[in-house]
Amino acid sequence: MSTHSTYDALRHFADSWGLAAMVVTFLVLALWPFRPGARKDNEAAANMIFKDEDDGE
Repeated sequence: MSTHSTYDALRHFADSWGLAAMVVTFLVLALWPFRPGARKDNEAAANMIFKDEDDGE
């Protein structure tokens, strides 16, 4: 197998299955915070900046 045909095979793989894998990865990461069991974690992350705030100041 020559270098050119190896390049063509890898390019074809990246253009088809590589793109599909990136789309699936993006969708999983984009939708992960909206899963039903994530409410507690999301609320904890949203309120984390107020954790060490003093009431006296």
